[in-house]
Amino acid sequence: MDFATFNGLYTLFLIIIFVALIFWAYSKKQKKSFDNMANSIFDDQDLAENDSDVNKQSGEKK
Repeated sequence: MDFATFNGLYTLFLIIIFVALIFWAYSKKQKKSFDNMANSIFDDQDLAENDSDVNKQSGEKK
């Protein structure tokens, strides 16, 4: 196998992986999971409480 053939096969492999990743990311099965992950930052109350404690300790003014 020469270098040009290897480069061609490697490029083809990367294109197939890229297309598979795009199909996976935009599939309807993943939408609910991605929506939950995107909205999880708004659900976490412990983070907001810890953030206010850090501000008190550092003397930061709001």
